[in-house]
Amino acid sequence: MRVINMLKQTQAEISSSYEVGQEWCYHTRGGEEQSLVTIVKIEDDEKYGPIIHIAVSGVRIKNLKYPNGVLEDIFHLPLVEGALRNSTTKLNRSNVPLPDYEFGYVRWKTAFDREEAGCFAIPLREIVQWLEDGTYEIKDVNEN
Repeated sequence: MRVINMLKQTQAEISSSYEVGQEWCYHTRGGEEQSLVTIVKIEDDEKYGPIIHIAVSGVRIKNLKYPNGVLEDIFHLPLVEGALRNSTTKLNRSNVPLPDYEFGYVRWKTAFDREEAGCFAIPLREIVQWLEDGTYEIKDVNEN
């Protein structure tokens, strides 16, 4: 009977395992094992389902624009729930203070509502590497 009840869980019930203010461990890149994810906002979208907005602390993204040439905190990333679920390993703690994510969220939401932005559907460690590599800059195929 328990197995049948588990199969009947709705998407909302499954999503409820993530809550704003939770801090999670995740599959990190090498050398960033102390990096953590904080859930800063959760919203439901018709197209993507639950979008989990996160902040990431303890990364070491090489970027000369930052002090010491390293970005250590990402204040806003939107992920589809499945990508986050495949990335997180264990709940570290709950009710943590939220970082200042609002600026990034508002910029993303404005672009998202204009259909000029989406959300990540790849593992978090790949997102972090993608940010470091700078491969997020899309080039027009007609540019020389």
